[in-house]
Amino acid sequence: MKKSVWKYYGIALVAVLLDQVLKLWVHFNMQMGVLGQIKLLDNWFKLFYTLNPGMAFGIQFGFKYDKILLTVIRIIATAMIIRYIWQLSKHEKGAKWLLWGWALVLGGAAGNGIDSIFYGKLLANTPYGAPMSWFYGQVIDMLYIDIWTGRLPNWVPWFSGNFVTCLPVFNLADVAILAGVALIILGKKDNLQQPQEMDEANELKEAEPLKRLTELPEEITDHHAGDIENQ
Repeated sequence: MKKSVWKYYGIALVAVLLDQVLKLWVHFNMQMGVLGQIKLLDNWFKLFYTLNPGMAFGIQFGFKYDKILLTVIRIIATAMIIRYIWQLSKHEKGAKWLLWGWALVLGGAAGNGIDSIFYGKLLANTPYGAPMSWFYGQVIDMLYIDIWTGRLPNWVPWFSGNFVTCLPVFNLADVAILAGVALIILGKKDNLQQPQEMDEANELKEAEPLKRLTELPEEITDHHAGDIENQ
């Protein structure tokens, strides 16, 4: 068990390292906004440097100390996931996809947590009016799938005239979290199917002796018939 659990912690660590390397490269080598964007697949997929003061995909709570609350939630969630992976690794054979999924979620949560805790101080990227630099760092986002960008027409209720994009800018930590959630769902589905398959296998095993018993009289009759003919 010890070897297997460290394997999954290693997966989380790789996710954190890849996320942080790309973020730091973007910070030190790219200009923010449209002027600094790098087209990777024409206009469809770009590196677009922006800062996110909230959660994944820019979600915020909307009050003065929401960043501290968000950081505390991230720390607690990370600790709980670390413990859960440790416990789940005891049953690795039946929980492979779950372990992969939680390892990726752990890596993604830790990656964005590092930005929130340290980058406000180390990279001086706190939002305007932040009460402190520690715990108020903004998350670096850079992956942009530009399917459509523009202003909504006037006939759209409530949001007419708003400038919108189909997908928000995100980062590798967000990708790891989404991929992890998908694997967790897959793992849950497999775990639900396994008991059903085991029940069916047990039913077949239980039915086999009964089937054998019903065949015995025919075998005995055939055997006695053979003896009578020999006599």
